[in-house]
Amino acid sequence: MKKPRATRRQHNTPTISDVAARAGVSPMTVSRVINAKESVRERTRERVEAAIAALNYAPNAAARALAGGDDIRIGLLHSNPSFAYLSALLVGALDQASRSNVQLMVEKCDDADDYRAVIDHLIAGRVDGVLLPAPLSDAAGILEAIRDAELPVVAMATEHAPEWALSICIDDKRAAYEMTRHIGALGHRRIGFIKGDPNQAASGTRLAGYRRALKDMGLPYDPKLVVNGLFSYRSGLDAADVLLGLADPPTAIFASNDDMAAASVAIAHRRGLEVPRDLTVCGFDDTALATTIWPELTTIRQPVLDMARIALERLVQVIRLQRAGRADEIGQSHIRAEHALIRRQSDAAPPAAGA
Repeated sequence: MKKPRATRRQHNTPTISDVAARAGVSPMTVSRVINAKESVRERTRERVEAAIAALNYAPNAAARALAGGDDIRIGLLHSNPSFAYLSALLVGALDQASRSNVQLMVEKCDDADDYRAVIDHLIAGRVDGVLLPAPLSDAAGILEAIRDAELPVVAMATEHAPEWALSICIDDKRAAYEMTRHIGALGHRRIGFIKGDPNQAASGTRLAGYRRALKDMGLPYDPKLVVNGLFSYRSGLDAADVLLGLADPPTAIFASNDDMAAASVAIAHRRGLEVPRDLTVCGFDDTALATTIWPELTTIRQPVLDMARIALERLVQVIRLQRAGRADEIGQSHIRAEHALIRRQSDAAPPAAGA
């Protein structure tokens, strides 16, 4: 069982960040000194060694032993409430780690965590780069800590990654637009929308796609038809209950992920509605959950598994180029993955327009 993070700084034990702050350098520079890398200037090395002595800092011996050779360790930090999304992410990352012959260090990272302590922990474990899926890819604090540590990173599923970071995502706005237009083409005029976590950039982007589609179809935007969710099944239950409890409820619900869409199907059944005869429900992501409920969900396919593979492969490539002194060959920093609208059994014409 993994030890609680609180144990990392018990009894005021100095961290690599403490040494870095005292020496006026980055944590990665401290790591290079500890591991006797030749790329550190002598004057800088002396400052770091003095800080280590002053703080009585003891580097992790096991971590030092991993410093040599072509060993590459990738840290994957996660904090996604969707188990289905996380499962696809891990399968893709683990598969590519095996293909690339690298080690993967997987760790949960909550909002309440001290991000710098988390990065210190990764550095102590000798990670060479970080894979950062949503929603952490939108968290400025963790991105800042990674940059200060001079670790290469791939921010996944965000269109708002900083310029210095590598990133991969789909066109969330276009995807949401296409799904809303699809629902409208079935004859629906009151389309409910369940937003995602407000702290995640994709939530606002998908809402923008929904609103743009309504405008292009000549449909009014009704704020009562837009309800907040958190990308979790529980939040989807609450949001769908609000939408279906309206005096004039929607004839279709488009949820920002499959978990919330599945929850909407459950609430519809609880209220005696049949999907899709009485209510169309569509999701986003095309996780395994989309095909394990009945009816199977019409959804937007975000290739999470393939995105994880590509992200890890790209990160390893960058690390190897940097080690070879060929950073100028890194090239493209942003990758746009392709989405697709997958139609299954959860959508149909609204009751009034049915046969």
